[in-house]
Amino acid sequence: MIYWELFLAFFIPGIVGYGGGPAFIPLIQYEVVDRYGWFSIEEFGKVLALGNALPGPITTKMAGFVGYQLGGVAGASIALFATVAPTLVAMLLMMGILYKFKDSSRVKKMTALIRPTIAVLLGTIAFQFVQAGYMKAGIWHTIFLIVISFLLMEKWKVHPAIVIAGTLVYGGVVLG
Repeated sequence: MIYWELFLAFFIPGIVGYGGGPAFIPLIQYEVVDRYGWFSIEEFGKVLALGNALPGPITTKMAGFVGYQLGGVAGASIALFATVAPTLVAMLLMMGILYKFKDSSRVKKMTALIRPTIAVLLGTIAFQFVQAGYMKAGIWHTIFLIVISFLLMEKWKVHPAIVIAGTLVYGGVVLG
């Protein structure tokens, strides 16, 4: 039963998601945290942070991790397949049609209208992560980590993977 649930949990976001990895994150969060309850929001945040620190597509890394945690190698394989299958099938079926209409003003308008929705979904997740961090670590640690992360990435151009690793070390040493 867990393999079927893993398949559905990653196949459904693959079908309804649009816009790449960041657009899939809220959909995967709903399946993993809210629908099936496999992970808490804090655990999901750690999976997301780890996935962002590693190279490659975020959704496949998250699928592999969640699948492995719940069903071993078979679970990881099923979750990975479920993640890429909708995109693969859609690309093969729609490539000719999209190529034909790629310069259409309607297609360009549709894409422009979807971007704000993705931004709101990502903002909601960020708020939930800050709220969870505040509840667990306290307001001063949360504010410190937000400010220092912002400065490191925006002012000093430190790679996000290094910032994520640093915050993990900070959490383990100071808050552990």
